Amino acid sequence: MAGKKVLIVYAHQEPWSFNGSLKNVAVEELTRQGCQVTVSDLYAMDFEPRATRRDITGALSYPKRFSYAVEAYEACRKGSLARDIMDEQRKVQEADLVIFQFPLYWFSVPAILKGWMDRVLCQGFCPIDLPKCYESGFIKDKLSLLSLTTGGTAEMYSKTGVSGDFRYFLWPLQHGALHFCGFKVLSDQISFAPESASEEERKKMVASWAQRLKSIWKEEPINCTSPWYFGE
Repeated sequence: MAGKKVLIVYAHQEPWSFNGSLKNVAVEELTRQGCQVTVSDLYAMDFEPRATRRDITGALSYPKRFSYAVEAYEACRKGSLARDIMDEQRKVQEADLVIFQFPLYWFSVPAILKGWMDRVLCQGFCPIDLPKCYESGFIKDKLSLLSLTTGGTAEMYSKTGVSGDFRYFLWPLQHGALHFCGFKVLSDQISFAPESASEEERKKMVASWAQRLKSIWKEEPINCTSPWYFGE
């Protein structure tokens, strides 16, 4: 879709990794469609994952007892957040679709990506005050998508597998973070166990991702509610 803007938040240390290949093919395919693609390569940027007082560049609103949520909210309104946070928030604001590309660490995202979520999707930028969340969130008209790799096989992440249904670890990421902030969440793209797969299997995974991206703008968001993840 010509004119669409895409932000890829990429969290892997090695450019030549399988995650790097998935990121690259996404850039190539979406650019071919006429999209404007921006990549936030968090490791290359040496992105700071810790939410600290240094994120507030102006005077604290309540200096006697520091509350990150309160101070971030006030700083966001005043435009006095750290420059790296404001730069990432601008990218999110401009994007029609945000893709998160990462390897699964302990059933979650790498620390550097968790830090991006903590600092960028902060109070004031995303309406974290109830009930202004989920479908009523500030970024409610934007799409999001998790593209991730696992160390375990698909069988391990089944309901009868040792790790349980993969939807269990998607719940806090898709619903608890993205949907909570207002994103419309597209179905995940999981590449299971690429490290132990054959070269031919890895090529098929990359090709499957590229093929999906060809019609990504026609996809409908998933029903981001507990029955979708855990059943009735």
